[in-house]
Amino acid sequence: MDITVDVGGQILNVRTAMCIIHNNKLLTHRDVNSDHYAIPGGRVQIGEDSASALKREVMEEMGKEIEITGYVTTIENFFEMKNKKYHEIEFVYLAEFKNEEDKKIEDTIKNIEGKDYLQYEWININEIDNYPILPKTIKQVIKEGCYPVHKINNDLI
Repeated sequence: MDITVDVGGQILNVRTAMCIIHNNKLLTHRDVNSDHYAIPGGRVQIGEDSASALKREVMEEMGKEIEITGYVTTIENFFEMKNKKYHEIEFVYLAEFKNEEDKKIEDTIKNIEGKDYLQYEWININEIDNYPILPKTIKQVIKEGCYPVHKINNDLI
């Protein structure tokens, strides 16, 4: 069961995500029906640590094994989506694909769970400001390249 709780009309989420960077390109996650990008990951389940959750999510969504190579940031993220307010705690890791062939992928990666609207796209870090990546603070963290760091992103104020 995901750690997603309705607390007085606000949703509390615990999420984990990753930064995989190849040839100065960042792997991003996108729902083709939405207007923004995010870094790949998913919700942490009760009793599961964030690193294990990330490995599980990537395997479920992409069918790829990853290894965690470092820690990037913790983001306290406050936002509204579909008329609901969210308070999200996000743990972001540096990661790399385990398989040598996967490390060479530069094309879009399709979701393997049957969710055709989800895909994974590479964006050039030098052009990161041209993309609507959420939470917004992740752009700053990636551009600065100084980890680990704690950030607060509050789109509600």
